[in-house]
Amino acid sequence: MANNPEIIEIALETGPEQVTLVPEKREEVTTEGGLDVRGNLVSLRETVKKFDAAGILVSFFIDPVEEQLASSRDCGARFVELHTGSYANTGTEAEADKELDKLTAAALAGGELGLRVNAGHGLNYLNVKPVRDLPHLEELHIGHSIVSRAVFVGLEKAVKEMADLIAAPRG
Repeated sequence: MANNPEIIEIALETGPEQVTLVPEKREEVTTEGGLDVRGNLVSLRETVKKFDAAGILVSFFIDPVEEQLASSRDCGARFVELHTGSYANTGTEAEADKELDKLTAAALAGGELGLRVNAGHGLNYLNVKPVRDLPHLEELHIGHSIVSRAVFVGLEKAVKEMADLIAAPRG
């Protein structure tokens, strides 16, 4: 959800267990980058206070950059979701390795800062295995590829195939 007063009120009325704040633009089909926590500290702190008072956990969808992690902690977020889009959109193995290194460093830094770490965006049946091994990772957020696969094999099989990839032996 966006850090928008109307949407925040709807979430507070609805009372979800957790919200994830993202940088939402009206013209986007999907989120195309991480939330600028550092550049929006004041408003995000106020939003986190409102959700904390309602007993709702807050996560920030951020790029895997240390300054965004530190700002997320400083705002009071409990979780970060590392934006994996740059990794998912690479064209070569070398580029993927470079982006995976950034994700790994961010996951380590997040854990050291006391943040709980999730990851997602653009993950699919071909690129998910390296990301599932990130340190401190609690959840992977994968939707589009599972739903797309479900068109051909059904939802139950699509979910099982992804779960099997995530649970497969490491190495």
